[in-house]
Amino acid sequence: MKSYLYLLIFFIPYFSLFSNSIDDIVGTSRIYTIKKGQTLIDISRKYNLAFPEVMLSNPDIKDPWVLKEGKIIKLPSRHILPSGKREGIIINKGDLRAYFFKNENVYTFPIGIGRANWDTPIGYAKVTGKRKNPYWTVPKSILEEEPDWPNVVKPGPDNPLGTRAIYFSMPGYLLHGTNKPWGVGMRVSHGCIRFFPEGIEKLYDMINEGDKVKIVDQKVKAGWQGGVLYLEVHTMHTYGLEEDEEIKPNIRLLPEAAKIIQSVAGIYIAKINWKKVTEIVRLANGMPEAVLTIYNN
Repeated sequence: MKSYLYLLIFFIPYFSLFSNSIDDIVGTSRIYTIKKGQTLIDISRKYNLAFPEVMLSNPDIKDPWVLKEGKIIKLPSRHILPSGKREGIIINKGDLRAYFFKNENVYTFPIGIGRANWDTPIGYAKVTGKRKNPYWTVPKSILEEEPDWPNVVKPGPDNPLGTRAIYFSMPGYLLHGTNKPWGVGMRVSHGCIRFFPEGIEKLYDMINEGDKVKIVDQKVKAGWQGGVLYLEVHTMHTYGLEEDEEIKPNIRLLPEAAKIIQSVAGIYIAKINWKKVTEIVRLANGMPEAVLTIYNN
């Protein structure tokens, strides 16, 4: 009986690891050769990325507007899913990305969120409605800061909500498009979550009233794919920082990374490459990197 329990304890976590591990990571990393006259903003948007996250993966790029023709860059299109129950839409402030779960599929979108004094809150909510070509009733708090706004902004190119708005049960906040796509991937809004125009239109067609919304802040994520454990760490590129915002050292995230890895690695914790973990945290380039391999295909 004791030997049976021992085998059960050993094989249950092993089976669970490989039966669900493929769901921990979505997307595929790519490389791209820059063509004449392209900007990083154009390239990033074409591949459903925000230009600041592409700059983090390519630290030698100093100016997103001036690129060298023929240069090969990395496109960080591979993502570890946020921890927690996978349902509805998860807005992760930590990696500035939204994850929508529907019919066993995962759809991801780069986002922009609220700046420091208009911080997007974390919490739980539900979708309460959605609207095409929305009017924007400018909140009193924004009018006090920016009195040049009218009380109501009609649909059109000057409307900050873009062509679609999705409302949820967190008063004063919503998911919407934008008339300033360059702001996706930054903390630039008054607290709402903004998407590329094509991103919000795609989400709008899939999401329904009553769908769950969860806003989290996970700068550090870990997950399995096959027999490999990956770590992904995010920081804000200087292009996304607010004026005079302090640049915080990435290494501050090491205790959080260690805690998350310990919880995800389970019985394999002793095999973690902690030197690699420290390196990943220091770089914080937003790309999943392997820290443990227990099975080779």
